[in-house]
Amino acid sequence: MRLYAPSPLTDVLGRLLEDPGVARSVVEHRVIPAAGPSFAPLPAWLDARIASGLAASGIERLWTHQAVAADALRDRRDVVVATPTASGKTLCYNLPVLQAVADDPAARALYLFPTKALGQDQVAAFRELAAASGLDVACATYDGDTPAPIRSTIRSAGQVVVTNPDMLHAAILPHHTKWFRLFEQLQYVVIDELHTYRGVFGSHVANVLRRLLRICEHYGSHPVIACSSATIGNPAELARLLTGRDATCVDESGAPSGERHVLVLDPPLIDPALGGRASSFALAERIALAFLRAGHQTIVFGRSRVSVELLLTALREAMREGRGPGDRVRGYRGGYLPTERRAIERGLRTGELLGVVSTNALELGVDIGGLDASVLVGYPGSIAATRQQMGRAGRRQGTSVSVLVAGQGAVDQYVATHPAYVLDRTPEEARLDPDNLHVLLAHVRASAFELPFPPGERFGPEPADDLLAFLAEEGHVRQADDGRWYWASENFPASEISLRSAAEENVVIIDTTADRPRVLGEVDLFAARTLVHEDAIYLHESLQYHVERLDWDERKAYVRRVDVDHYTQADLAVTLKPLETFASAPAAGGERGHGEVMVSSLASIYKKLRLETGENLGWGRIHLPEIELHTTAYWVALDPARFVAWRRDDLDVALVGAGRALQAVASVLLMSDPHDLGMVAQVRSPHFGRPVLFLHEGVPGGVGLAPRLFDRHVELVEGALDLVAGCPCEAGCPACVGPRLEAGGDAKALGRSLLEALVGRTAES
Repeated sequence: MRLYAPSPLTDVLGRLLEDPGVARSVVEHRVIPAAGPSFAPLPAWLDARIASGLAASGIERLWTHQAVAADALRDRRDVVVATPTASGKTLCYNLPVLQAVADDPAARALYLFPTKALGQDQVAAFRELAAASGLDVACATYDGDTPAPIRSTIRSAGQVVVTNPDMLHAAILPHHTKWFRLFEQLQYVVIDELHTYRGVFGSHVANVLRRLLRICEHYGSHPVIACSSATIGNPAELARLLTGRDATCVDESGAPSGERHVLVLDPPLIDPALGGRASSFALAERIALAFLRAGHQTIVFGRSRVSVELLLTALREAMREGRGPGDRVRGYRGGYLPTERRAIERGLRTGELLGVVSTNALELGVDIGGLDASVLVGYPGSIAATRQQMGRAGRRQGTSVSVLVAGQGAVDQYVATHPAYVLDRTPEEARLDPDNLHVLLAHVRASAFELPFPPGERFGPEPADDLLAFLAEEGHVRQADDGRWYWASENFPASEISLRSAAEENVVIIDTTADRPRVLGEVDLFAARTLVHEDAIYLHESLQYHVERLDWDERKAYVRRVDVDHYTQADLAVTLKPLETFASAPAAGGERGHGEVMVSSLASIYKKLRLETGENLGWGRIHLPEIELHTTAYWVALDPARFVAWRRDDLDVALVGAGRALQAVASVLLMSDPHDLGMVAQVRSPHFGRPVLFLHEGVPGGVGLAPRLFDRHVELVEGALDLVAGCPCEAGCPACVGPRLEAGGDAKALGRSLLEALVGRTAES
């Protein structure tokens, strides 16, 4: 019996659910009913011209959350709007900003978006509303693509300046004297996609905002801050951490929503002993093809750049075999040129494109219209990201389908066996640490360049004098007779700070296939080691390119188009050295601790894998320099006396297996992305002289995950033991301690025995 009303989309879904190959994989199928709108009248303070402009766009009244947020901003209160995708958050801040400019043409607003594409979308939307209202407002994008002649016009006459945190940090704040008209009259600061400002990026942006508000104070302005976010667990707290100010939280949406089908699929076991499952790629491809061939716009999310290219290749080939429009399916990820990405976004909006395979690059609110179906290949790593990606499908009045196909990994398998974890739990709390010493020092330097510091001035929660005294010892600042701290170096500090990663540069990929070389794309420095090392096969828009030369010093990779039946996958060799212990305490089976560590990673070898089967065809060596990361880690140092009877090889297997289980449970326990934590196992740690398991953070300085794991040690170890003990495999699999053949011996029994020792039970050889 069908649980849903017939429609072209649900007919396709019905046929899929009648397919035995799909039906046996379904572990959850929920139907979320449509919800009607909740309206509020247009605000009484709204200019009649703006009301007419809204009416011309078919808007006679607002949804309730839009009215509440707009009224609060008009009353000069900071606001954070956290409502679902496509709920019209833009109007919440566009209306009070447009009203401010209508009241006083000298008024200014600054819009911050994490990506250029989002900024360009917003400029178009704002100009459209202003034009419909008969208001001539100078709204422009100021980013790295803005031509030099236009930049001076924006600085002097821009009423609404749309930019990103990187440009604000490096091009606007250090040159604030050229922007005095903006800072003197700044009434609103808009921070969109608030949930993206987490981890090291969020910590940097919080300090950029401290610098911004410090400059506003200097020019006598006191802007109201409007934040908007996808659904997260702590929007008000995140806004306070980011801006240093309390904000009114608006999280009850009045927008309508269509009926939504949400499915969680787990590919069936094909080898119960080893825990091997059917391919999640093949199952996701089968589902996506059904919707694409029926003419329904579909987005497929892959977990990595390589997975996106492999999925795109498979879908295009299948569409061609079925005489379908293979060229109407495109890829979308970091590394594509901006012109390519804009063309893909436009094609999705207009319907010219039928489907897209994307990394989380399309998770953000770039305007691509409302699609019919979204297919997630693997758990995205967080509840918030899962809902964002699923929310990419669905028009306000129509039916939509969202499908999560679990992979073989431990976290994916946890989600597959506990679908309520994703569908019912509150989304994660975004974490950042603006007072991380590495980050704080960098921005105190940048702020001292912008304006001198009087004694006792706070930068964050504490006075900056101690930090400035340290910088004075380094020769960056000097203290004058009046006690004020002045910049004293010839360096330009903002240029030395990368907001988004520890790597400040990208590697440009140059295609030399034709007589005239062309830029194919780019990749960040860390990823370049595994994606564009010499002899790598680089995938771009389902085409293969052989990397003939990587000029590491010049940051250029030279590639040539090839047609081969394989791709490459590189391995990183990771070593870890403890630098300082922040805290330690006795624990069952040993000692727990957390502190500062140095993690070194070296791209060592690469494997050649067959495109269709993943079969290993050979390997080669990579010759690139090692990269170091100073961060924080949580660790468990084992009591050697408890494991004196263990053979070294068995202890090695047990440590790796238990470490994988701890790593999987940690990401669930902290509700963080699995990639936020790395795992290193040392049979005899050079520092501790005993077996040690480390879980280290993946960003410079860390963002507070390590101390939280230290505090929840017992919960973490017991959870890992439950994961391993409850897994139905015989001797280890990807869902618990790792694949049996990779880990060696009886990895499951050994890993379980070690974890039992860590919860206080007897360890046996």
